[in-house]
Amino acid sequence: MRKGDTGAKVRELQHRLAAAGFEVEKDGWFGDRTEDAVSGFQQRAGLVVDGIAGPKTLAVLETGSRPARLLGQADIARAAEDLGVAVAAVMAVNEVESLGHGFLPDGRPAILFERHVMHRLLAEAGRDADALAAQYPNVVNAKRGGYAGGAAEHARLATACGIDRACALQSASWGQYQIMGFHWQTCGYDSVEAFVEAMRGGEAAHLEAFVRFIAADPALHKALKGRKWAEFAKLYNGPAWRENLYDQRLARAYARYSGAGAAEEAA
Repeated sequence: MRKGDTGAKVRELQHRLAAAGFEVEKDGWFGDRTEDAVSGFQQRAGLVVDGIAGPKTLAVLETGSRPARLLGQADIARAAEDLGVAVAAVMAVNEVESLGHGFLPDGRPAILFERHVMHRLLAEAGRDADALAAQYPNVVNAKRGGYAGGAAEHARLATACGIDRACALQSASWGQYQIMGFHWQTCGYDSVEAFVEAMRGGEAAHLEAFVRFIAADPALHKALKGRKWAEFAKLYNGPAWRENLYDQRLARAYARYSGAGAAEEAA
């Protein structure tokens, strides 16, 4: 839920915020005061302060405890400092380019297995990729697809690992920012196994992988630093960047966060 939303769920959120000690109207309208209350709660809980009542914020509000693996505002600020960019720029990317969560409910990192990458990597490793594709078309295929989502992606990965573990781990995108496993060396990890182990550690580790990925690509880093959102979206998202309006969404998110980001940088 975010500013502008209305209804019973917003009213329930407002009751929970009031119970947590925040002054807010219980009118079912997500306006400025509700947004301020959500931001205040996020800041108190050590979450990312974006004023959006997403699943993580709602879960912490309900339970009163913040799992250590969740991303926090301090992690965002550290990433911005490491990249030499505005805090608002990292906030925008975090909103638009991330999954919004880095882990499945069962505690495993979120992944998406790419069967066409598996096909390519197997061929590069000298394996008969076409023969394997005929036997395992859902995990080895010259064409992208076969996605199952959620925990089922780990089942696909497990099948692929039975064929070739190193190729399989490199064929999945990992964590909140969907960094492909084959970028392990570019991102400065000792091995793909080391990269995967880091992805199991927490959302801060996912953001660290994102920072390394951006820093290793001068054109991508320059686009983010200069807030050239169309260029950044094209480089980061590939061919689908325009149809999914990534550049416009990034620009709007940056505009929304830039006041808070500027204030943090001046502090």
